Amino acid sequence: MFYTTDTNQHGLKNDPFKAIVAPRPIGWIGTKGRDGSLNLSPYSFFNIVSDRPKLVMFSSSGRKHSLKNAEETGVFTASLASRHLAEKVNASSEAVEYGVSEFEVAGLTAKMAELIDAPYVAEAYTVLECRVTEVIQPKGLDGEGADAFMVFGQVIGIHISEEILRDGRIDMSLARPIARMGYRDYADGGADVFEMVRPAGAGG
Repeated sequence: MFYTTDTNQHGLKNDPFKAIVAPRPIGWIGTKGRDGSLNLSPYSFFNIVSDRPKLVMFSSSGRKHSLKNAEETGVFTASLASRHLAEKVNASSEAVEYGVSEFEVAGLTAKMAELIDAPYVAEAYTVLECRVTEVIQPKGLDGEGADAFMVFGQVIGIHISEEILRDGRIDMSLARPIARMGYRDYADGGADVFEMVRPAGAGG
């Protein structure tokens, strides 16, 4: 099958776009408001964008609380979601009023970062502490701004639980990161781990 995205006439029950670009890691973004309130929200529009310097980004569909706080304070954390916390990840996605802590809604422990004034999920196996480098609203072919805002952050601190370290590496079968697969589907990234050696000079 083939269809053009200007008409989006794919004939399927649901739009397949986000199921095609999958799996997508989930960045559990933690921020603190100027009023002192704590915010937590999972973003599957999240990824690494650079290793030198270490940059990550999350993309907010519309102007959500995480975006507001990150813009105003210049910092955020990204707790990486694992299988043992999947249900709490889901619970923290509930739409609540600004100022309501999703940590409390989901029954999670909020711990303040070491280097920045932002909370993270204490139960998470890995956490990134980030300072915002830029916020952009990407544009479409028509030059109009998308209904999305990309927040880029430089990672200045990394937390790793020793529970998931084996032989000097993070053992993905223990970390079991979860990812969005589109629709209501999720994947357990540690369920079928295999290793390959890339060709010399391989990039991407």
